[in-house]
Amino acid sequence: MTDSEVTTERGRKAGVWPLIHAERAALAADLADLTAERWAIRSLCDELTVREVLAHLTSGASLNSVRWLAGVIRCRFDFDKQVAMRLAEQLGATPAETLERFRRIVPSTTKPPLPALAMLGETVVHAQDIRRPLGIRRDHPIEVVTRVAEYYHGTDLVVPAKGRIGGLRLVANDGPFTTGSGPLVFGSTVALVMAMTGRAAYCDDLEGDGVDLLRERCRQAA
Repeated sequence: MTDSEVTTERGRKAGVWPLIHAERAALAADLADLTAERWAIRSLCDELTVREVLAHLTSGASLNSVRWLAGVIRCRFDFDKQVAMRLAEQLGATPAETLERFRRIVPSTTKPPLPALAMLGETVVHAQDIRRPLGIRRDHPIEVVTRVAEYYHGTDLVVPAKGRIGGLRLVANDGPFTTGSGPLVFGSTVALVMAMTGRAAYCDDLEGDGVDLLRERCRQAA
């Protein structure tokens, strides 16, 4: 790698945190006037409500590697139990408190032992888990969702995205992202990211011969 390539790569890495902070701030703004009833709507994430998903995002931005490992040991390496425990810690007594706790971590750079790009992916995906059931739309900067798509298509870390899209060709219609070979899956970068990460509802926004197979893989993982 040349010196200029190293500099560019360092710049890309340094630039991840401002993107994360911007996505968090946008989500906090979108939820500012939510009624109590809407906080209780089921999200796209497992069995969690939109309020619980927000608390999960707060917990992820509040755990450094030491606290994360301590929690894993405490939960006897049951990772799902650790996630539930940390979510409960950040839920608060009311939706207003849940939102206020999230607002406090908007500028945080604390993270578990994951790449910063994984944190960006978590923020974008879980924000959409919240927004879609609420009927809230965000026009993500294409740079953000493209970087998230590029991250997920090559990894099964935390989310088995790479395996889910095996044998399929994904092509974005709003940006430069493309990957794979095989039956075509075509649509917005956001919809591709969400389908890659197992959200079957977003397959309705996609076109191509590979959509049915991708939808089935999403449902099998649910």
